[in-house]
This record gives sequence, C-alpha cells and structure tokens, in this order.
Amino acid sequence: MKTISLKLLVFCAIVLFTANSVNAADFNPDTLYSRWIINSRMGDFRNKTATTHFKTATSERNIEWDYVPGLVAKAIIMTWEHYQDQPWSESYYSAVEDYADNIKMRFGESDIDDLNAGKIFFELYRGAKAKGQNEKAETYKKNATTCRNKLINEQIRIAAPLPGAGGFWHKKKYVNQMWLDGLYMGPALYAEWQGNFGMEEGTQANNKAWDDIVMQFDTIFAYTWDAQKKLNYHAWSAEPLNAASSFWADPETGRSQEFWGRGMGWFFGALVDVLENMPKDHPARPRLVQYVNKVADGLKDRQDEKSGCWYQLLQYDNSKTSSCGINNYLESSASAMFTYAYLKGIRLGVLDSKIYTPVATKAYKGLINNFVVEEADGKIKLIQSCESAGLSDKRKGDADYYLCGGDVTINNNTEGKVLGPFIMASLEFEKAK
Repeated sequence: MKTISLKLLVFCAIVLFTANSVNAADFNPDTLYSRWIINSRMGDFRNKTATTHFKTATSERNIEWDYVPGLVAKAIIMTWEHYQDQPWSESYYSAVEDYADNIKMRFGESDIDDLNAGKIFFELYRGAKAKGQNEKAETYKKNATTCRNKLINEQIRIAAPLPGAGGFWHKKKYVNQMWLDGLYMGPALYAEWQGNFGMEEGTQANNKAWDDIVMQFDTIFAYTWDAQKKLNYHAWSAEPLNAASSFWADPETGRSQEFWGRGMGWFFGALVDVLENMPKDHPARPRLVQYVNKVADGLKDRQDEKSGCWYQLLQYDNSKTSSCGINNYLESSASAMFTYAYLKGIRLGVLDSKIYTPVATKAYKGLINNFVVEEADGKIKLIQSCESAGLSDKRKGDADYYLCGGDVTINNNTEGKVLGPFIMASLEFEKAK
C-alpha cells in the first residue's frame, strides 16, 4: 500500500476546509477590509511558520528587519496615511513607528530582499513632518537614503560583456541572476526615493537615476517575457551554464521553466509602484506603461473565470498534477498582488478603466470569497498562500517543484506575503469607492 504524504493530507484538509467552511467572509462592498484585517492580524501573523507581531495594545513587539514584516508594515502605514483623519488609524502609525524606531536595519551582503523593509520610511517621514517632529523626520529620511545607497553602491550588478550588464543580482549567491521578485524589493524602493527626494541632488543626477531604474525593467522584461503566452518567467540568468544557474536555467535562453504566480505579482506591483513615482515627462515612461499593459493583458487571460483569482502556476488550471498528488491550486498572495496592481494601475491612469475594472472587481470579490475566513472571535484570517519558492542548485523550478518542493508549503494562517498585498488591494478598492 502506498503511503500518503503528510503534505498531501494537509492539502486535502485545506481544500475541504475552504469548500465547507461556514465562516467564509462573504464579500460586502461596504466593509473596510483593510481595517478589519489589520485589526485582526497586526498582532498575529506568520513569517513562514514563525509567529510575528507588531506592538499593539495586547501584544508586545516580536518582529525583525526582514522583507516580509517590512511588506506588512508598508501596507499598514499606507493605510494609516489614507485614513489619518480617522482616530482609529493612529494605532497603525504607532505600530510601524515602533517597528522603525526599535528594529535595527540589517543587510546581508548584496541581498536585494533586505531592502524592502526600508519602504516604510517614506510615509513615516511625511507623518513625522506633519506632527512637527522634524528631527525624527530627518532620521527616517536618512534611513531611506541608507537603503537606497545600499542598492546603488553595494548591490552586485551583471558585468559586461554578459547580456543585461548593469542589472542587479538578486543575491550574492545567485551569480548573474535577476528574479522578478527583485524588481519589487530594490528598484521600486529606488524609485520611491527618487520620487520623494531625487531632485535634491539636481536634475542631471535624478535623470541618471531614473535611467538606471528603467534599465532594470528593460532587462528583466527582455529576458523573461514570453510573447506567445503573455507571461514572465520567474527568473533569468545572464550566465546559465555557471554552477549557480545550470540546474534550473535553460542553457540557451537563461530562463527558468515556469510562470510562478507570486513572482509575477512582485513584478506587476513593482511596475505600478514605480510609475506612481516616475516623472511624467521621462522619455522612458511610455515604455514602462507598455510593460504594465502587456502584463495586465496576459494576466487577464489567466484569471480563473469562476473564482476571479489566479493559480500558483499561471499557465495551467487545476488539472495540472504533480508527483506528490497536489494539483495546481488557486493561490492567495499572487491573487492579492494582482488585484492591488490592477486597481492601482487604473487609479494612476496607466491601465484602461473600461477594460480592467471588471477584472479587478471580480478579483477583489474573489479574494474575499475564497481566501478570507472569519473566526469565532470576529477576526479574519487569510488562507492558501504559497509560503516560499526560489531557484538554486537544489530547486529546479519545474512545475513539480512549485507544487511539491520541500520549501513550497501552503500556509493557511495569514502568512505575511499575502497579508501585505491583501491590505494594499483592499486599500486600493476603498480608494476607488
């Protein structure tokens, strides 16, 4: 008799739980889901399996400098900035302020992920200015500048004569590799710094910085975009035969094998975030607008008609099987990030409202109906997110890996990589209303 794996049993339990739960939080257009999920989970979410929380009235701080709590903190402080005239939002500012003031910035050597938490300093800078805390505001500006300078001065880049020269490596150990994830972690922060403070260095320096930012997107798009399938591969290596890349990279194109949902979510989110800060008259802006429209069009075609959400592996539906018995599944973090990017792109005017509002609205309803579960105490949690995924000399990046890999676990308990995008998607939906 064949042994049934624990992972398969857990997945089956998730499917049954999702399908049969009487506590599903059915979509209500008048509910502020941004507020509900922050109040529910600010003091209790997961970074992979670790329980993590910001300081609240009922919980002490238990958090570190990392891209996952940084993602959640950014979403919370964005919510505060939008609702700052509401007294209930002040605790959101206090929680992120406490995080920023007490957690030491920590940077691995040429690790682009470590920069993402620095995005919180822009809202905190504006908040401190508004509160008359000028000295504190300058500290936040200095911290944001430290993160930006780490990227432009210390992050290793692909060197000529390799293709993509000037592109940021994802990490030091990922030699000559660019991942879609990295565009959200590094260049998006770079763009936010330039949008807030860039002109202080002069027009010429600011323009040069924007050229550098655009080059990162030009490179990743040129080498990961599949025009036929209208999707971006998860990663690309400028040197596919080296020891760091040969296990997963196509020896001719350097591309990884699959179109991973959250990878494209990071990239789609990065595009709209950069366009929000990019000068309207920059000559390369139309090119980034073209990229975001190509991505939006390709993902529109992959939206699941029934649920309004997207699958873990974008080019398949749930008939795609794997060696461990787990079929391709609707995945919450990618679906949330896509929803955020669609809604924000519409708000910014870079996506056609007539075409994409139906897509975004269906997606947001799908997030609530498929991934939000109301608990007995009135709080809500988020389910069915991919905990982690990557590429290495042990992670092949084929379909089986993204469904069965040892680190590719389905998290059912509000993992931060879905919590942050869900807050941001909810906030954009509330802004649209």
